[in-house]
Amino acid sequence: MSTQLLICDDSALVRKQVAKALPTDWPVQVHFAENGRQALQLLSQQPIDLILLDLNMPEIDGYQVLEKLQEVGHPASVFVISADIQTGAIQKTQRLGAKDFIQKPLSADRLHQVLYEHKFLESAPVELIQPKALSQRLISQTEIKDALAEMSNLAMGQAAALLSKLLGAFITMPIPKVNVLEVSELTMAIQAAHYDNRVSAICQGFMGKGIAGEALLLFHDASYTDMAKLMGQQLQHANNTRLEVLQDTANVLIGAMLSGIGDQLQVQFSQSHPVVLGQHANIGELLDSNASRWQRTLAIEINYQVQDHNIECDLLLLFGEGSLRNLASNLGYEVTQ
Repeated sequence: MSTQLLICDDSALVRKQVAKALPTDWPVQVHFAENGRQALQLLSQQPIDLILLDLNMPEIDGYQVLEKLQEVGHPASVFVISADIQTGAIQKTQRLGAKDFIQKPLSADRLHQVLYEHKFLESAPVELIQPKALSQRLISQTEIKDALAEMSNLAMGQAAALLSKLLGAFITMPIPKVNVLEVSELTMAIQAAHYDNRVSAICQGFMGKGIAGEALLLFHDASYTDMAKLMGQQLQHANNTRLEVLQDTANVLIGAMLSGIGDQLQVQFSQSHPVVLGQHANIGELLDSNASRWQRTLAIEINYQVQDHNIECDLLLLFGEGSLRNLASNLGYEVTQ
């Protein structure tokens, strides 16, 4: 009798990757869900033995799925597959009943080993024949957004884990937003989300192997007090300390993100000296005054929040439009028109 398996991830690319990583001789019927809401609906209609579950998804996330399954006593086993490698995230999934945790990017060896350990496979995994790489597979500009979002998600997990360790607090993992925008569209989108906030901003350029861009950190002014406390600093000399908090936060998040992205692209980015674009300014004013720095751009936007603290910042990775094809190529794709 075949195992009824549900793969739940908001990324179509990841759902395909997970399905391809399953043992070829394993009798299994695979079902898919794009988010927690779809997963719970399917679970109410279809007997499921095993769920491979992402954590960060729109509408209903993986934590909420685990809570619901625990609440109703659903018998399905759950293996979490996530880029959020914070100790707090792993411990929380365990408390909510997950049987195991598999770190992204997914390793077929690791997946097979976990399936064997939890008795879904009868024999121990042997040496795996890896599937052929997706080198130069044609992909549209719309599809590449999914690949870039997953790339960002993996790098974001590393950055969040580092910041969590530094602060001793849990970082709420967001869902990256990936769009190709005119700078005016980018400004309007950020203003709409944070129209009344005052921020300080640091920008740092980076480049490597035909890929160039700037990392922009927008740090919300209301976050300074809590961030300073977590960093063990006192706001006695407010201006100097706030600048130190801003710079320290930028160093951690920008450095970790670029390192995580560079590892996936096999690119060693060189970084320029960070520049403070403005402090305690309205977001619209700050972006408008620096609009000449950017033209049409591929924007990856990540909103970080620290759980139980009034701390919020936005990290934007802004790639020149000419970098899009090189980004895709390094991920193993060729972008069509």
